Amino acid sequence: MTSFYLSKPYEPPQAPAKLPLGEPWALFGGISPDQFMARYWHKKPLLIRGAIPAFALSALSGEQLDSPIPTQELLKFALQDGVESRLVKSNPWSFSSGPFAKKAIPSVDKPNWTLLLQGMEAHHPAAAKILTWFRFIPDARLDDLMVSIAGIGGGVGPHFDSYDVFLIQMSGRRQWRISEQDDLSLNPNLPLKILQNFKSEQEWTLEPGDMLYLPPHVAHDGIALDAGCQTWSVGFRSPSFKELLQEGLWRLAESLEDIPGLEDKFADPKQSATQFAEQLPDELIKQLGSKLKELKLDQIDGFLPGITAYLSEPKQQAFFDGPEEPLSPGQFLKQLGATPLVPHPQTRILSLGKQVYCNGETMTKGQAQDIISAWQTLSAQKALKGKKPKHLDKSSLYEAYLAGWLVFQT
Repeated sequence: MTSFYLSKPYEPPQAPAKLPLGEPWALFGGISPDQFMARYWHKKPLLIRGAIPAFALSALSGEQLDSPIPTQELLKFALQDGVESRLVKSNPWSFSSGPFAKKAIPSVDKPNWTLLLQGMEAHHPAAAKILTWFRFIPDARLDDLMVSIAGIGGGVGPHFDSYDVFLIQMSGRRQWRISEQDDLSLNPNLPLKILQNFKSEQEWTLEPGDMLYLPPHVAHDGIALDAGCQTWSVGFRSPSFKELLQEGLWRLAESLEDIPGLEDKFADPKQSATQFAEQLPDELIKQLGSKLKELKLDQIDGFLPGITAYLSEPKQQAFFDGPEEPLSPGQFLKQLGATPLVPHPQTRILSLGKQVYCNGETMTKGQAQDIISAWQTLSAQKALKGKKPKHLDKSSLYEAYLAGWLVFQT
C-alpha cells in the first residue's frame, strides 16, 4: 500500500483570462483545445498521461505531490451541512447521503468504500481554479467539480453518465475499465445505478497527474488501488430539450405580465352565426395567431432569455449570506479600485448577447450603461477591478453585493 496523503499538496494555477485555444496544452497531451473539441468532445474517450506535469516533475526531483486537498482536510467537508456528500460501500453495495457523523466515515486504511463530495468549487479555492482550466467550454454546460476519495477497492461500480466528464487523478492510483457497449441496462437489485452486463473493452491504471476524458454514455468502472485515492471529476451537464423548453416557456409566460396591451379583452364583432358552436372559433384562433406574431413568440429569440436565466440558476444547495458589515456605495467604489469584485463561489453568471443573467435573474435590464458594462466584464472575466460605475446606488451590481452574490476577493 502506498501512502500519498502525507505529501506536499499540489497548488493548481489559475488559468489566464484569455486562453490560448490554438496552442498545444499538456492538459490534453500536446494538442490544443481547438483540436480536442474537434476530435474528442462528445465523440470518443481520451486518456492523457501527465496531464498535470507538476506531479511527474516533482517525482523526478524526489518530492511527492499530493492532492490539493489532503485527505484529512477533505474528509471534514463530509461533516458539513452545506456540502452535498454521499458514501458508497461495496461488498455488499450500500449507499447513504450526508452530512455524516465523523465515526460514520470509514478509516482511510479500510477497503471497499468511496466518499463523493459534490460541488467542491464552492468550498475550496483549489477546486475553483481547476475549473478555470476548462473555460474554453461554454459556462452554460458546466455542472460542477466532484471529488471522490476511496479506500483500496473503493468505487461506485460499472456505470455510465449522461454528460461529458474529465476524470483527474490527484492522489493514489485508480484502475479504469471502459466500454462503448450498447447495452446500458441496469441491475434492478442494487441500490445504485450499476450496469447489469458490463464488458470491459479498454483498461488503464491512472497515476497522479493523469486524466481521462469520457463523452456521454461510455460505460466505465473505476477501482481505487491505494488508500486515500482521490479522483477529481469535472462534469458538464446536458439538460433535455424538454427541460429547457419547459423552463423557457414558464419564464416567457411570466414576462407577459410586463406587456399592458395583453390586458385587452378578446372581441369578435365579425363573428357570424354558426352551426358548430362546439368548435373553437376561427376568429379567436386568428387573433391569437396575430398576437403571437406581434410578440414574436413563434421565434427562438423569445425563449432564450428564460433559458439563459434558468441555466444561470445556482445549485439547490447554494446558500448566500450578505456581508456582516456592508460597505456604503462610496466605500464599495473605493474598495473596487483596490480589490477585485468576483462572483461568490456558488454564483453562476451567463450572458445572452449584451444581457447578463446572474443566479436566475436578469442583471442588465433597465440598468445604466456603466452598470451593464460592469456586469459584462464580470460575466466574461469572472472578476471586476478598477472600473467605478457612476450609477452604483440602487443598481443591480450593488444589490448583488449586498445579497452575497458578489464578494471582494480575499
